[in-house]
Amino acid sequence: MSTRVTAKKPAKAAADRHRTPAGPGQPRSPRHFAVVGAGIAGVACARTLVQAGHKVTLFERSDAAGGRMASVDTAFGRFDSGAQYFTVRDPRFALALENAPGVCKRWSANLVRVLDAHGRVAEAALPSLEPHWVAQPGMDSLVARWAAPLGESLVTGTRVTQIEPDALDAKRWQLRTSGADDSQHVYSGFDAVLLAVPPAGARALLGDGGKLSATLARRIEPVTIAPCWTLMIAYPQANQPDMSHLGPQWNAARSTHHRVAWLARESSKPGREPIERWTLQASAAWSQEHLRDAPSRVEAKLLRAFAEITGIHATPAHAQAICWNEAQTQVPVGTAHLWDAKARIGIAGDWCTGHRVEDAFLSGLSLALDVL
Repeated sequence: MSTRVTAKKPAKAAADRHRTPAGPGQPRSPRHFAVVGAGIAGVACARTLVQAGHKVTLFERSDAAGGRMASVDTAFGRFDSGAQYFTVRDPRFALALENAPGVCKRWSANLVRVLDAHGRVAEAALPSLEPHWVAQPGMDSLVARWAAPLGESLVTGTRVTQIEPDALDAKRWQLRTSGADDSQHVYSGFDAVLLAVPPAGARALLGDGGKLSATLARRIEPVTIAPCWTLMIAYPQANQPDMSHLGPQWNAARSTHHRVAWLARESSKPGREPIERWTLQASAAWSQEHLRDAPSRVEAKLLRAFAEITGIHATPAHAQAICWNEAQTQVPVGTAHLWDAKARIGIAGDWCTGHRVEDAFLSGLSLALDVL
């Protein structure tokens, strides 16, 4: 990182102490954990367990680790389609970032504008001036760096469809999965299963009525997460000798427009391609109202809103709308993670306490430390 994020030594010492399994006698023998979901929570959990000497198999339904720290590559450059940036408040997260040098840089978007419903600047900057950080060349780069040491323990392109008792050892778990071309596979021999997926996925894997763990099912039942439609647009015509960018002078803004909650000039982020690109995130209410709309319809509506807010009426060379069905936590679990020691199933995710990137990391870390 170009600017170091430092952590207090006592926090590092505490983290180091937790990495060694504690017990009344000798440390526990190595166990085999299945971690489902390779977003930042799942990767943080898996790495902590591996560092403590355990075996981990990390399952990810997408082709690469990242989760909502996702980036999309296009002919015009990369877009951060999920998390736009992160902040650092906890020393444990700061320490972890120090162990990924060169990946993250500070983004000048800490001078975020606040816009009224008509796109007029209502406030020059957010009240908090805490630094905004981004990974480069995309937000998923940080998760990829942390996942790299896991090697073949990370199984991508594989969706876990069912958790059930191991056919050869009822004291352990086995996972049924679906892969490319609907290929089926069973992974067995797990001492515990840790779910680092959104609530809908966790509920499905716990089974009807939470048959695998009624305790966990009851705890996550009240959780609600709002959806988010995201629009990514590119204007290569803006990259002319006499034109550095289109529209407003600011690079990021929160908006009270009924359709759009957030706008960011992707090309303003460190380590990004220079082609003028914007990412819009729709408001939670509007996203919920239009959750079942076709992407083309959403694209048209959000482009219209973008023009109203920024004054940019040019037709983009690239426009792509995607929907995150579970994007921003509205009602969290209320604790950093969940662990049912009797069932040997745990749950982690930003939605346990909030919706920030740091929340996801701390949730995965705390779950791993609890099961050691």
